[in-house]
Amino acid sequence: MRVLHVGAGNLFGGIESMLLTLARCRALCPDMKPEFGVCFEGRLAAELRGTGAPVHDFGEVRTRRPWTVWRARKRLRTVLKDRRIDVAVTHGPWPHAVFAPAVRKAGARLMAWLHNPPAGTHWLERWARRTPPELAIANSRFTQSHLAALFSDVPSEVVYCPVEAPRLPERGTLRQAMRLELKTSDDAVVILLAARMEAWKGHTALLEALARMNCRTPWMCWMAGGAQRPSERKYAQGLKELAKASAIAERVRFLGQRADVLALMASADLYCQPNAEPEPFGIVFVEALYAGLPVLTTAFGGALEIVNEACGTLVPPGDVPALAAALERFMDDPRLRHSMRAACQAQARGLCAPQPILNRLAQLLSRKS
Repeated sequence: MRVLHVGAGNLFGGIESMLLTLARCRALCPDMKPEFGVCFEGRLAAELRGTGAPVHDFGEVRTRRPWTVWRARKRLRTVLKDRRIDVAVTHGPWPHAVFAPAVRKAGARLMAWLHNPPAGTHWLERWARRTPPELAIANSRFTQSHLAALFSDVPSEVVYCPVEAPRLPERGTLRQAMRLELKTSDDAVVILLAARMEAWKGHTALLEALARMNCRTPWMCWMAGGAQRPSERKYAQGLKELAKASAIAERVRFLGQRADVLALMASADLYCQPNAEPEPFGIVFVEALYAGLPVLTTAFGGALEIVNEACGTLVPPGDVPALAAALERFMDDPRLRHSMRAACQAQARGLCAPQPILNRLAQLLSRKS
């Protein structure tokens, strides 16, 4: 079965990370041969090609320029025919709105993988609704609970994002080298947050909690993630100013865009991302668990399906004092952090090991409606 995954490609986040996993792990499910279509050249297209998977460029699409939509749909139909694609899977309302009609016209089967809970009110969602898929796949039960806002009469299934266990050099050597690079002492407890520079990811709450702590242990905070839009650059600058005003600037490292987040996790002690809005799923939480890091995050959204007391702590949304207390508890108790490592890794494998997820995905995509 040939499957074409259709995305935008202009940004890089959780969706793009998952598409790369599908490409890298394709040998685990020989019955499903994935290919990928994008509209914008960038990191996603380059890294997909680096895996050896087929990548198709549909050309830049601007919805305010209808001819770019028509051109891209024509290229898609050519790919569907020439590559004998059995199933096309759109990843998000934008690619679904742009490409679903062309998939239908070409006679291929159409599926939609939703990575964010739809509200049903945005013009892109209203456009996407015109072409319902045979099946809607949700990345969490939380996302699935909102699917009726977009596709009210479409059957749905939950498929967690496949996440690979990291393959890294010996942890002690890597940790030492990373801390030397980032001017962080060996005895410091490192709190990591790796996310796009968007306010809902909780950077501000983390900085405020760090400033409130009365912690006996030396600590350092690493914030990884590059600004991809002008608004994100402004937000990142505001975070640096907040750290300075809170007198913790010397203990916070703003790392920008990093291609070695898994190595950062292997060199840290704790993962903290106190979202201000629900995370639809949370691939980064699973990656942190694979690294043996307890996860501190907010008690809503997809995090409720990933984090439990055996592998971290969930705090109430917006409760900075509770977050500060949870941070202090983990930072002052190395035995607690160490005792959770095996449970963290077991939780990650149980939820997101690629082999069973790819097999289930193949079953769903081959199932006739």
